[in-house]
Amino acid sequence: MVNPANPAQLEPIDALLSAHGLRRTATARLVLSWFLAHVDTSYTHAQLLAALQGAEPDDGHTLDRVTLYRLIDRLTQVSLLLCRVDANRVRRYQAMPESVKAMPHFECQTCHRDSPLTGELQGNALDLEAAAQNALQTLKALGYEGLSLDLAVRGVCADCAASAAAQAKADT
Repeated sequence: MVNPANPAQLEPIDALLSAHGLRRTATARLVLSWFLAHVDTSYTHAQLLAALQGAEPDDGHTLDRVTLYRLIDRLTQVSLLLCRVDANRVRRYQAMPESVKAMPHFECQTCHRDSPLTGELQGNALDLEAAAQNALQTLKALGYEGLSLDLAVRGVCADCAASAAAQAKADT
């Protein structure tokens, strides 16, 4: 028999929810498992709601936008999700691995696609992690709590730049 007071005996999603003081509802399981299955993708509230429309919680309730908003807010507060606000002030949510202190990403100013840069920056990952650790330690020493670091590079992605160049060439 599984003892709910012992997180080690719970399913991984249930254990994560319990460890962070959250209720283990069917909706919470559904949303957290979705993010953990798509760790390299960030979602707006609307994108997440659309993606989850066909996957209703197994408790018979339908997933509405207010419930989803409140749940992703709670998941963000306990650092299971990372919330970033892009250049257009749109909130994007992504799974936040506990070991990650810096989450570098690229935001395209044209198509608004948000892409993680971890693979591209692998050669400098240790420098980035060290800089993030130093900044967080300094802020923690000053009394700040619940810290995470968001490194956003903004510009035009290669696809949009190529499309713009092709369009400019076609116009001439």
